[in-house]
Amino acid sequence: MPNVEFNPDQFPGLIFRLDSPKVTALVFKSGKMVVTGVKSTAELIRAVKKIIKTFIKYGIPITGKPRIQIQNIVASASLGVEVALEKAAFMLENSMYEPEQFPGLIHRMSDPHVVLLIFSSGKMVITGAKSEEEVYQAVRKIYLKLKELGCIRKPEEEEKVVESELEAIGAARRRRKLTYEDFLF
Repeated sequence: MPNVEFNPDQFPGLIFRLDSPKVTALVFKSGKMVVTGVKSTAELIRAVKKIIKTFIKYGIPITGKPRIQIQNIVASASLGVEVALEKAAFMLENSMYEPEQFPGLIHRMSDPHVVLLIFSSGKMVITGAKSEEEVYQAVRKIYLKLKELGCIRKPEEEEKVVESELEAIGAARRRRKLTYEDFLF
């Protein structure tokens, strides 16, 4: 069978790779299968159907209809804003931020029941969702909460502040030329 690895001394399951959709399935003796790498629920269903058809094609009997159960969705998102992680860690319940250990804030959300890894760039990883809708709910909810707490800012806001500060420094320099005496203590 193509795209299959089986070495029971190293791993008790069959490793089955598909090129389209690009997924990896771990298939066990019990008939249970773990599929990773899918980008949507629809892609998951297509992948499972393709795997079953391949098994049948190579004479592996399939009894019963497969039951697909999503255990864990891992997704990434970008809020499009920067996040003040120190402030968020202080104000946001169920959060942990230790920048010496990990550059992101870890937030455990109770509804939906997910864990978010939030970075100062506004990018995040969401894990533990059982549906795509839970991912969207979590992103919306954390954005609104961070906004309410005053923990977000648009990247261009900081650029404008820096530009105005530089302009003020430049204007002050133009008004008065620095002399040697300005540097004497």
